[in-house]
Amino acid sequence: MMPLAVLLIAYLLGAIPFGYLLVKWKTGADVRAAGSGNIGATNVMRTTGRATGVVTLLLDIAKGYAAVWIAGRLTGQDVLWMSLAALAVMAGHAYPVFLRFKGGKAVASFVGAFLCLTPWALAAEAIIFVVVVVKTRHISMGSIVGAATLPLAIWLIMKAPLPAVGAAVVAGAFVTYRHSSNIQRLRLGTENVFKF
Repeated sequence: MMPLAVLLIAYLLGAIPFGYLLVKWKTGADVRAAGSGNIGATNVMRTTGRATGVVTLLLDIAKGYAAVWIAGRLTGQDVLWMSLAALAVMAGHAYPVFLRFKGGKAVASFVGAFLCLTPWALAAEAIIFVVVVVKTRHISMGSIVGAATLPLAIWLIMKAPLPAVGAAVVAGAFVTYRHSSNIQRLRLGTENVFKF
């Protein structure tokens, strides 16, 4: 019963739409009606300002970390359930019950979850993300490449247990899938350019 409760907690944490709530609180507007229509930090930053975007990013990372940390505390650090909690918190962010299952792309919650589960591998991926964004000036490209290569980093750097590697494979595929529209825009050369 406890492991199932862990997944429910992780999902509900992920479903807290911080970007939506912060923009609504600050401006009264629905962030989904502006920019890309996404509730994540990048769209919040573009539509509402850098400070609100950064706070959104940090809170979304924190809920990912918290979900895996709580799973560890409740299951005696069972890697399988911590790994499943990482996927559940991402699902909550992408399909939040509080917003009729229309959420973000789950990158920040992905970062937080694997920061708790596999911190050294995530640190390596952070470097890859920065390099890709600097070279391409596309946050979406950095997110896709980082998520897609995390399983390899986990395997090579941490020699992590199979559940963690498997969760990273699923998470990487999920993040890539959630960026389908970005991939299309990248192909067409119409993707938003990040300004430093």
